[in-house]
Amino acid sequence: MSNPPPFTIRPAAEADFAPIAEIYGEAVAHGTASFELTVPTREDLIGRWQALIAQGYPYLVLEADGRLRGYAYAGPYRARPAYRFVVENSIYLDGAARGRGYGRALLAELISICGRTGYRQMVAVIGDSDNRASIRLHEQSGFRMVGTLKDMGWKHERWLDTVYMQLPLGNGGATPPDPACVPGRQMSITKTA
Repeated sequence: MSNPPPFTIRPAAEADFAPIAEIYGEAVAHGTASFELTVPTREDLIGRWQALIAQGYPYLVLEADGRLRGYAYAGPYRARPAYRFVVENSIYLDGAARGRGYGRALLAELISICGRTGYRQMVAVIGDSDNRASIRLHEQSGFRMVGTLKDMGWKHERWLDTVYMQLPLGNGGATPPDPACVPGRQMSITKTA
């Protein structure tokens, strides 16, 4: 695969949420990656973003050709404290931006940030086992398949599976976490390629 066209990855800002809402709204209304059934408002998405960044999770956007082309973030895998070293990732791209390497760039940056901030596992919870592009992206980024839950969501008049993939970060589960490490410390990031 060739390198993607020039782009910049940076932390999301409130001003980014008109295009983020458009990208995610399309995914909710017409896709199967998200199991949401009602398109959330821009304000709903801003509230979700604020909650994640307040906890120190990364929330990134990718700009290319003068437009926001996609976004990615990590959030808690589960709420119980024993899961505090595990994150779940989400990536969404503008339809015209797919297949250009932007998803791979966003995921690579998200993996790098989460690994540097003390997380030990990243989980991808992929809606729809027919979502071959997302499964392939995660495989190519080092994730391994850990299971498929059959017929978990009813959307667009059909049952959808949920696919679980996992990537160890840093030492993964090979060593105990560093007691001084506080996962989720926000790190500054701006990447240009």
